Amino acid sequence: MTTPTGTALPPVVAEYLAAVNAFDLDRMVATFAEDAYVNDARREISGIAAIRAWAEKEMIGDHVTMQPIEVVAHYGQTIVRSRYDGTYDKTSLPAELVMSDYFSVRDGKIVSLAVIRNQPCPY
Repeated sequence: MTTPTGTALPPVVAEYLAAVNAFDLDRMVATFAEDAYVNDARREISGIAAIRAWAEKEMIGDHVTMQPIEVVAHYGQTIVRSRYDGTYDKTSLPAELVMSDYFSVRDGKIVSLAVIRNQPCPY
């Protein structure tokens, strides 16, 4: 998969995005290593069972979609900035929610994912 910025995504990251947008829990969870972790909303979610529970409730359950707008390959990490949408509570969130997903991949599986709502830097 090539993104709007022209950067090719690692196959497992492309598969993760496709699974999220298809609301396919099993397919999404299959992109992670057994001992992977996700950091979302300042919570560390460790191991495949916890990742499955998080994904089922907060990604698939909230019908989250991700529209990539920028991809950066940075020292072995893939950073995907996406427009997020879904049926989650949008109180206090901007009309256009852009989040950055920081993926680390080893042996064709996601070993870590940090989902961060970054703020603009004044510099």
